[in-house]
Amino acid sequence: MNASPISWLLSLMHLFVASEAILPRHKVDVLIYNYLQNGTDLTVHCKSKDDDLGVHLLAFRNYYEFKFRPNLFGTTLVYCSMQWDGIMHWFDIYTSERDTCTYCL
Repeated sequence: MNASPISWLLSLMHLFVASEAILPRHKVDVLIYNYLQNGTDLTVHCKSKDDDLGVHLLAFRNYYEFKFRPNLFGTTLVYCSMQWDGIMHWFDIYTSERDTCTYCL
């Protein structure tokens, strides 16, 4: 199957970023769910320039959640590696330029 990593992620997982509108620096809540087929474990490792959130192993139907406040300069980037079936994928989970909004799902 030649699906791109993004296609796999979108079809196999539910991921959403919800922000609470507390201006000027709203809190962002990130939830990463593991709904991979065949009960496959998902290894998640999220980072920003300033923080390493560590490695988390998600069993089927489990989730990982973290919250943060974007910086005042509008340059916040949070990215995660996600590994399943021995293949690692990288995703920009949050970028200020793309994800700044009052209410996002």
